[in-house]
Amino acid sequence: MSLKQSFAALRVAITILTLCVAGSSITAQRLDEATVIKGVDAAVKARLDNVLGYTVSEHYAVYRSSDETHPAAEMTVKTAYREETGKTYTPISQSGSALIRSQVLGAILENERVLNLPGNREAAWITSANYHMHLQPGGHQLIDGRDCVVLTLVPKHSSPHLFSGTLWVDSKDFSIVQLQGVTSKNPSFLTGPTHVMRQYAPVTGYAQATHARAESDSILFGKTIVKIDYSDYQVQLRSAP
Repeated sequence: MSLKQSFAALRVAITILTLCVAGSSITAQRLDEATVIKGVDAAVKARLDNVLGYTVSEHYAVYRSSDETHPAAEMTVKTAYREETGKTYTPISQSGSALIRSQVLGAILENERVLNLPGNREAAWITSANYHMHLQPGGHQLIDGRDCVVLTLVPKHSSPHLFSGTLWVDSKDFSIVQLQGVTSKNPSFLTGPTHVMRQYAPVTGYAQATHARAESDSILFGKTIVKIDYSDYQVQLRSAP
């Protein structure tokens, strides 16, 4: 190939790249608030309609004060979810303070079990039925290599299962990528607001939690941080995504 031909090929490549970038920018600009909210609702509904059940390994670690290196208690459970019955837990291993395992981790698992019973779980869905959603200025942010649309979440009613904060959703399919916020209602008068962060990744085509962090202050335990890691998902689908 001659030098002239090389320059011509380079110009073509740059032109194609420019058109692709311009096309992406136009697409991003067209993602108005109503379109994004409708997409989030549709993504959540698709997951609920198609995921019949799953099992997952969940590792819980509890930290006291500002020490996030040495857990005061740990527990690993095998969680099984079924659409018609909710969640059940099988302990695999546990260590550390028995009091913290009982009062903190035991309470978290029982809360999750009750919340995921049929008829209860709808109240915690991240949809426009439970939240006012508003696009944030700027609108886009890169999270784990995924182009995300950023929204502000404002609960439509006060609940320890709903959060005031920020939601990141994939700009292509509007599946949830990350959530950060503060519970809109304290779990009890002994506990202050809980600051929550959750990260999600696609598993068999639908968003599933991969990591979570919750921080709160209570009269009994003081500052407490709980970290949860999710692994080894086995998902049963009703149909292909």
